[in-house]
Amino acid sequence: MVSSLDGFIAKKDGSVSWMHSKDTYQKGIELSDEYVANFLKSIDCYVMGSRTYEQAIELGWPYGEVPVFVFSNRALKSDKKSVRFLSGDLTQIVNHQLKPSYRNIWMVGGTLLTKEFLRLGLADEINITIIPTLLGDGKPFFDDIGKELALHLKDVTPFKDGMVELVYGIKKD
Repeated sequence: MVSSLDGFIAKKDGSVSWMHSKDTYQKGIELSDEYVANFLKSIDCYVMGSRTYEQAIELGWPYGEVPVFVFSNRALKSDKKSVRFLSGDLTQIVNHQLKPSYRNIWMVGGTLLTKEFLRLGLADEINITIIPTLLGDGKPFFDDIGKELALHLKDVTPFKDGMVELVYGIKKD
């Protein structure tokens, strides 16, 4: 997930045009095409909600032919062969359909689905890239998950453009 420093993933109107940093941090690493490509190669499939899916279609499909599972209670269609729509018990679907087939399942965007993954204990880690921007209001990344989660810092990566990637493991009870 990409977030503003004050924890928002989009402006109130849903726009994400602010998600590019023009800052400079000399000690950071370059967020090169090669860096991004290597990261993307590690992802076996993507999971997202319907609003994130619709936004990805609108902004330009970045997922290529990697399998994408869209959770929705709405009847949606796609011309992409890699997209499959799912609904039902999230725990059952993740544990019995996705985990047996995919090693690195990447949950992309959206407060509602993020909240459910965290609430149900389906996420192993949180990977968040902070953009050096304070939005003041908007759509929050973490929205009342209903329980406290202990985290363990696994990695921190500062980038030359001022963004910082934080990777936290989620401690299981």
